[in-house]
Amino acid sequence: MDQARPIRLLPPDLRNRINAGEVVDRPAGVIKELVENSLDAGAERIEAAIERGGLARITIQDDGSGVPADQLELAVTRHATSKISSDEDLFNVATLGFRGEALPSVAAVSKLSFSSRTRQDADTGWRIVSNFGEIEEAGPAAMNPGTRAEVSDLFANVPARLKFLKTEAAEARRSREAVFRLALAHPETAFLWAVDGKTQFDLPQGQSLQERLSLFWPEAVCEGLIPVEHEQAGVRVAGLAGSPNTAQARADRILLYVRGRPVSDKLLMGAVKNAYKGRLISREQPQAVIFVDLPPAEVDVNVHPAKLEVRFRREDAVFSAVRTAIVRALDKASTLRPPEGASDEAFVLAPTRPAPPSPYQQLLDVRPDPRRADPTSQTPAADLPDAPPTGPGSSSFDAGPPSLGATPSDASFSAEPQAFDAEQPYWERDLAVPAAVRDDARTYNGNVLLSHGLNYLGQIANAYLALVETSGELLLVDQHAAHERILFEARRRAAASALARPLAMPLSMSLHPSEAERLQSLWSAFRSLGFDLEIQNAGVLVRACPGELDAGQALNYLRSALDGQADSLEELWVLMSCRAAVKAGDRLSRGEALSLLETWLQTDNREHCPHGRPVVVRLGERELAKMFKRTG
Repeated sequence: MDQARPIRLLPPDLRNRINAGEVVDRPAGVIKELVENSLDAGAERIEAAIERGGLARITIQDDGSGVPADQLELAVTRHATSKISSDEDLFNVATLGFRGEALPSVAAVSKLSFSSRTRQDADTGWRIVSNFGEIEEAGPAAMNPGTRAEVSDLFANVPARLKFLKTEAAEARRSREAVFRLALAHPETAFLWAVDGKTQFDLPQGQSLQERLSLFWPEAVCEGLIPVEHEQAGVRVAGLAGSPNTAQARADRILLYVRGRPVSDKLLMGAVKNAYKGRLISREQPQAVIFVDLPPAEVDVNVHPAKLEVRFRREDAVFSAVRTAIVRALDKASTLRPPEGASDEAFVLAPTRPAPPSPYQQLLDVRPDPRRADPTSQTPAADLPDAPPTGPGSSSFDAGPPSLGATPSDASFSAEPQAFDAEQPYWERDLAVPAAVRDDARTYNGNVLLSHGLNYLGQIANAYLALVETSGELLLVDQHAAHERILFEARRRAAASALARPLAMPLSMSLHPSEAERLQSLWSAFRSLGFDLEIQNAGVLVRACPGELDAGQALNYLRSALDGQADSLEELWVLMSCRAAVKAGDRLSRGEALSLLETWLQTDNREHCPHGRPVVVRLGERELAKMFKRTG
């Protein structure tokens, strides 16, 4: 067995290379560090250029305050900085750079020519040349005030690092992204970016965030951007959030900043995605540029060598502020606009109150039909068991762990067939129009929904309900999605008081072992929905089901849930709403459509169905002109 190696100090050049690897891992890292130094120097214009993806040459030039000649060598010396001087400064960092490691790290893995001239210098500046960490040359340099850094032969002395780099084109894209992200946070500075001698963008000073973003993101995405502005508990949040209607599958368009510093932070990312919860379908991603500003003492930026991660002192306050800011912005930009003269704030942000019963509600009543079961026999779901039954003959009202080997119960079942299985869906029934509808005809003025300034036009393709605003814009409502949202919100509000409707004849369903395992994990969730279940042999007996479902729907719902379409109570609510809602292709009478629309207009989160699909789309003058090719 070999003897243990002795502990010894590493050579300075090896230490420098290790430290450099923590700060600079690719050309984009070099560019980020050098551009941040230029911004800290108060530059009004920064020009960045690369050759061969940054491996041959990187040049960063600015018109900032510059570095005095007698301090240039210190600038490339490790742990030398002008930005902090005490322990207290570490927790009150007001600059982008502060560690004193950027230039030394770059110099350790490249050939670096660093020139600078302050505004006080008369005619010339000063330049030093470093060859992989060793200063080889120093002398005067003719240049305008500012700083110029030229980096060549990057990683030539660390060939192992080169193996982990991508193609030149990929590295160039990463470098461009680094400049782009800093440019978004500093509109007061002009930025030029060139690749292999060709200028790719030249951003002037004073552009707005949306103007700069429009040069990099698709037009359709930028048109849907919504301003975000909110302050809460000392945390200020600003920026732009993408409309759910223009969401795409790309996950790289969430740009986060803390005190002007680009970061990659799980807490902030989670807050953004949580704000879009229920507004996007599963494959869509949010698009947002969010700036978080808070006192320096509230955030620690000294937790990552490349300063990409931060740590917040009050994580819950930051999360809440970011989420609330985006939610309010999205709500305010709702497709449904307030009627003429109404307050935007009151219309969009005020919590909705339960609406008085509509005179049309009877036509859209999806509660259990009195003919299907005796209402007096309905059992509150709260009285059902929290755990599956155990033992032969045990009912679902017994406690204890489930036993798939249990024998069926000997309880007698009614042989009377369930009459409601053959009934027509409620939307096809020939229901008499209630007197309340006839008496209220003048109030509703035919098809007008006066409370929201909307006029119902009719049903399209038995799937969409067409309305027109008093402003003249057309709205199309997906009847299935709207009804899904209504049922989901009603189910969520009544979660603790759902009713279980006993079935005249219990239904049996066989279970695969994997389904039986899922049933055990979701047992209490099914109970809260209104199911009364009993384990028997390799299956389950359904004695009662939620009031929204008939017997056939209940079995299909259970099968879908146990197949893996739901893993939580909320997901079960979503699945329940989808099963019980009217479908595309269902013909709705005028009264049913009006009842659906009125109820939907009083529902929380009405812009999207529980799956995240849009419920309503707007066709204004611009959209219609495009359809008719009148945009020229």
